[in-house]
Amino acid sequence: MADKQLDDLFLDTIKDIYYAERQILKALPKMAKAAMSEELRAGFEQHRVETEGHVERLEQVFEMLGKAPRGKTCDAILGILDEGKEIMDEFKGTSALDAGLVSAAQAVEHYEIARYGTLATWAKQLGYTDAMNLFLATLKEEEATDEKLSSLAKSSVNLKAA
Repeated sequence: MADKQLDDLFLDTIKDIYYAERQILKALPKMAKAAMSEELRAGFEQHRVETEGHVERLEQVFEMLGKAPRGKTCDAILGILDEGKEIMDEFKGTSALDAGLVSAAQAVEHYEIARYGTLATWAKQLGYTDAMNLFLATLKEEEATDEKLSSLAKSSVNLKAA
């Protein structure tokens, strides 16, 4: 077996988050449809547009690396998204649904924040400055989405669920 290096791990992780982002794109319309709060629904719809941009940035990184855009099954995101589906099923029509949706969405955001932070660090170490900047731009958007979700939770959806 050939010795694996950081650049191998870097590419593997890009494939992982590419797969994850594409799965998230499928889940966001379902979450928006399930949301009872108009503000939460709009937030999910806005984040879907941002997520399309994240996929495009990842495709730019693949191009920079001379690789075809290809995902690798990400069991972590599948598990997180399955938990979100369970919340939508178990709390449908209840006052706690939106709080559960925010919680599920934040689990997704935190996964993405961890991945993009790591990828930016590795890109810097490997000398991929342009890729690092793309990862940092996405990281900033993911952190902003997480902040918006926290704010919405504190200002309304958690209060309605209580």
